[in-house]
Amino acid sequence: MGPQGVRPAFYALAPGGWRDYVTILHLPYTAWHLSYVAIGAALAPELEPARLLAALAAFGLALGIGAHALDELQGRPLRTQIPAAVLWALAIGSITVAVGIGVGASFAWTQWLLPFVAVGGFLVFAYNLELFEGAFHSDLWFALAWGAFPVLSGYLVAAERLTVESALVALFAVAMSYAQRTLSTQVRAVRRGRSPERAGSVAAIGVPERALRTLAAGMVILAGALLVLRW
Repeated sequence: MGPQGVRPAFYALAPGGWRDYVTILHLPYTAWHLSYVAIGAALAPELEPARLLAALAAFGLALGIGAHALDELQGRPLRTQIPAAVLWALAIGSITVAVGIGVGASFAWTQWLLPFVAVGGFLVFAYNLELFEGAFHSDLWFALAWGAFPVLSGYLVAAERLTVESALVALFAVAMSYAQRTLSTQVRAVRRGRSPERAGSVAAIGVPERALRTLAAGMVILAGALLVLRW
């Protein structure tokens, strides 16, 4: 636990055992960003379930498991007890399978996906391992990598092209992800003891944390509504 027994994240379970593996999935945030994939796909002229499922599987593996396992290797922000070797195995294994899904989809549907697979593979390591002296580990790159990129990927796999409307929705995802990053940075500073004057003060993070929970739920609901509308 963190300062004065405060958990490192509102979704973090008690440390140890299987609970650590659930914690590193960052489930509310993973659902939020997978919703961008679904939103992008749902806005395409045609929506085939197989394409949507392939995109969700790739991002679920690369982001939900791979990126978060790499993130935990950087200073143990969630204070799990998962061995480093296991985290590396989870990261490499999940990202490799995700890349494989992307390559397979590119040959099955459109080879325009290949550059996206390459960019995604680069960003997951550059952002989460803070490569190049952290050049890609910023609020803007978070919004681009985990906001715009999932939307455009979801649209591209469904429509086999990008359009002005897909770019506008990507900008929406950038704005939402930037807001998420701003709020979560404040929350992490308190929960993980990086804000000395407020460390351990749950009251200090009540408002931004409620906003994060609400935004995560709202994004999932929006994605679900669009998918129901299309089907």
